[in-house]
Amino acid sequence: MRLPVRHISVSSTQPGAFVAFPYDRATVEQFRESFPRARWDDERRSWFVPGKTADQRIARWIDRQTSGLDAFADDKGRDAYDFEPIVSQYLEVADDLRVRTPYSKTAIQELRQVPWAHWDETHRLWRVPFRSYEDLRRRWPIIEAAAQRNEPEVRRMRRMTMHGSEDERRARMLASERRRRRYPIPSVFPPPLGRPVSTERYGIVLFTDLSGELVTTDFSSFYPHLANSLMDFIWASWRLPSLKELVSTWPARSEPDRRLGWWLPTLAELRLARKLARSRERRRSTAPLGRSHQPRHS
Repeated sequence: MRLPVRHISVSSTQPGAFVAFPYDRATVEQFRESFPRARWDDERRSWFVPGKTADQRIARWIDRQTSGLDAFADDKGRDAYDFEPIVSQYLEVADDLRVRTPYSKTAIQELRQVPWAHWDETHRLWRVPFRSYEDLRRRWPIIEAAAQRNEPEVRRMRRMTMHGSEDERRARMLASERRRRRYPIPSVFPPPLGRPVSTERYGIVLFTDLSGELVTTDFSSFYPHLANSLMDFIWASWRLPSLKELVSTWPARSEPDRRLGWWLPTLAELRLARKLARSRERRRSTAPLGRSHQPRHS
């Protein structure tokens, strides 16, 4: 079995090479350790390794990775599936295993932990090689339960059950606060304006203005970073960054300090934000005439 590298190409604009392979957390960590100067190119969906000998170094790294792989891992995975198959409406079996579920953060988090599992943008599903079957099987109860919770009819029934409850009232208040597009930031440690940053409540945003208006402690239930803080906070206006702005943003080089309520985004956070931004732009481009210019509250 070979490492399933999608392509290796040498850059024509600067010394270096691009390499792409299905996402696997352990392999990505090993890759980053071997190539600390590598950076992710979101447009190419590839890693760029700088240097005149990058393609040769990448080839040697791939050889090291594949030397320890079991040549019959996929066959063993097929045998394991035949002996103890996963029977579920969310799993399709072809030349590999294909997982299609309603959107669920829990399911996504679990699938990302499965070695060599990767998202197929064309078919809108997760693909898992048979060699990762045992890992998928161990995580399947959580994946399936999360998918079932997020079926449209189940979500509708859950909303009906919540109607008039304290949970619904709080959810409405949170939605109302989000529509105001404001966020409390420390007056002495403000975020950079015009640069995408991560926040405790709204993910990655881009701050556009500081009002100078002090935030009262009444809002600590909405914004957890206000609680027990001795700093003064002021309101800042924000908007969602565009895909272009997110692509040009470099991730934090070290683990961020989240106590301020904002921080420089990590690579994982940027990947998720770029994916959401790409989906928003796709929806706008395919929106029916008359709706394409309506604002969206994402």
